[in-house]
Amino acid sequence: MGHGSSGLRRIVREAAKFGAVGGAGLLVNLVVFNLVRHVTELPVVRASVIATVVAIAFNYIGFRYFTYRDRDKSGRTKELTLFLLFSVVGLVIENGILYAATYGFGWDSPLQSNIFKFVGIGIATLFRFWSYRSWVFKTLPAREAVASAESFLEEAQEAAARKARPRQRVL
Repeated sequence: MGHGSSGLRRIVREAAKFGAVGGAGLLVNLVVFNLVRHVTELPVVRASVIATVVAIAFNYIGFRYFTYRDRDKSGRTKELTLFLLFSVVGLVIENGILYAATYGFGWDSPLQSNIFKFVGIGIATLFRFWSYRSWVFKTLPAREAVASAESFLEEAQEAAARKARPRQRVL
């Protein structure tokens, strides 16, 4: 297999981890959405925004500590700022679709609200996957990765050399 197939495997693995976190986040989003709608009198889009915010917090933890745990961690403040920025864009996409369905077309039954919430999440998820992998959880620059691999190899060689040296007896 050539170099391209390992890159494809890596993206498929990354997409699967992203999907696992995202799937759990989707459940959190829909459960909180329906709970807020059931126990409060909040308008549908406000309930949805609350649910989206809870899911964003859940997803950040999942992405940082599961999906992208091997990625560069040096710029956490910048990472979190970008994550929140792109998450807000996703929130606007997701809830804009629900808003249009609810107030533009009058589709406000619980089933219709859940369908358009789900469609909005799907479209926003495509945007989030692209933006998070491109801008937020960037891979370590190749130069750093090579340098850390080289220093690891040097340390391993030194340790092997120390073990191989014959010990001198002290009389």
